[in-house]
Amino acid sequence: MKKVYLDNASTTAMRPEVIQEITKVMTEDFGNPSSTHSFGRNGKTILELSRKSIAKQLNCTAQEIIFTSGGTEADNWILRSAVEDLKTERIITAKTEHHAVLYSVLALQSDYNIQVDYVNIHPDGSIDLTHLSNLLAQEKKTIVSLMHVNNETGTILDLDRVAVICRQYNALFHSDTVQSVGKTEIDLQKTSVDFIVASAHKFHGPKGVGFAFIRKNTGLQPLLFGGEQEKGLRAGTEAVHQIAGMAKALSLSYENLDEERNYISDLKTYLIDQLGIHLPGFRINGKKEDFYNIINIILPFSSDKTSMLLFSLDMKGIAVSRGSACQSGSIKPSHVLKEMLSEEDLKLPNLRISFSHYNTKEDIDWLVESLKMV
Repeated sequence: MKKVYLDNASTTAMRPEVIQEITKVMTEDFGNPSSTHSFGRNGKTILELSRKSIAKQLNCTAQEIIFTSGGTEADNWILRSAVEDLKTERIITAKTEHHAVLYSVLALQSDYNIQVDYVNIHPDGSIDLTHLSNLLAQEKKTIVSLMHVNNETGTILDLDRVAVICRQYNALFHSDTVQSVGKTEIDLQKTSVDFIVASAHKFHGPKGVGFAFIRKNTGLQPLLFGGEQEKGLRAGTEAVHQIAGMAKALSLSYENLDEERNYISDLKTYLIDQLGIHLPGFRINGKKEDFYNIINIILPFSSDKTSMLLFSLDMKGIAVSRGSACQSGSIKPSHVLKEMLSEEDLKLPNLRISFSHYNTKEDIDWLVESLKMV
């Protein structure tokens, strides 16, 4: 049976060069980077070269890159430390954020009784920046947490513009950039965001490793205590092989960015055209011009097909999802689409299709063919 993977927003296949890099480091450089002997020093060298390589891709200093287990840990750490250590009194976020942010915010609200404001969302999923400015006008020590690219719809936040608004009101700005790092240019000298996060497995790297960018002099304190790793900000022996794999994956992603972005954008356009021909009643949640590797659609089927849709596509070898992979096992409607759609539309079958450079037009033909048979 033909297998088609169109769920690249939940995870991506590792590039062969990344697997090679990880295997090499695991085999030859297994020393603990905190050890002072030659095995440890080799590990430490790889660790710091990886840090420099990542910093170079994002135009920041190596000291501002802290390795973590992924985006979830980094989001939790930044928001918790902002409240506990930086004495932030209010968090402004949106109800369309990833649960790593939303649930962290709810936990902090319950633990510290801080104020939480949710910025309004336009029907196309974009953030109401006028409302954000109005909220920030109420002077209070604030951190704004808004994601760069929405993981369910591909809605893009104007990072530069939000950073300027936050600066204007002296607010800290954290952006969950898990879906955008490695897939679009981010220049941290140009954008005055204070914190961003990344997960390697979203850009063809290994699972279980990521990083946080912590702008210098923000005063963040550690979430985990133990050894003095990561400049005392993140205790625990670093997974050197995974970090080396992540640095390799990021460097290859940026090396091939223009070519792969054009290729994937063409695939997305092709899918939209084919759906228009074969399933003319389909609708896009958000805008056609949202992020190039994600599209979220409502299908012109009756609501009774919702529960069986993913299963029937899976039976045909097609992997897609109904939103965040962390949630797509549940039939309850997506919390993101809930903010964008009417009650009626929420009941209709929807799909998130997300591409990588490994996909082909044949994959899309098979998806459209299979949808016609549902």
